[in-house]
Amino acid sequence: MKNVTHSFVFLAHWPFAGSFGLNTDILATNLINLTVVVGVLIFFGKGVLKDLLDNRKQRILSTIRNSEELRRGTLEQLEKARLRLQKVELEADEYRMNGYSEIEREKANLINATSMSLQQLEKSKNETLYFEKQRAMNQVRQRVFQQAVQGALGTLNSCLNTELHFRTIRANIGILGAVEWKR
Repeated sequence: MKNVTHSFVFLAHWPFAGSFGLNTDILATNLINLTVVVGVLIFFGKGVLKDLLDNRKQRILSTIRNSEELRRGTLEQLEKARLRLQKVELEADEYRMNGYSEIEREKANLINATSMSLQQLEKSKNETLYFEKQRAMNQVRQRVFQQAVQGALGTLNSCLNTELHFRTIRANIGILGAVEWKR
């Protein structure tokens, strides 16, 4: 602004020509014309320029305010998301620990059930072996008894004659008859 004022003061010191005429000095006239145009623009354009700058300033300030509000909202959302993340992580840890304990429980139950099944199988095996042993022993006893009876019959048959044989039969029949009468 001071430059424009100084230009007008500078123009006031120029000597006026004796009459109104055409100035052919292009540099001097351009300088005067430019000074006048710039002065008019500054005088009349100052209000418009000030309004434009004020509007621009208001838009910038509102944009800054909006950005700050968005930043605050984003920070709040971020904090909420962090809290939810912590909650989910705690729940995940809880589920993980419950899962591990459930796996351990199932593992122990499976081991116990398998152990009981093995004990029952062992008991069943031992009982089967015992019964098979008893059956084998009974078969052996029967064979031994049959062989002993056959051997005794063979010995008796070879040693007994018919008369001795009949006497033995009568004696046994008498014993059986006496046993029958006692009942």
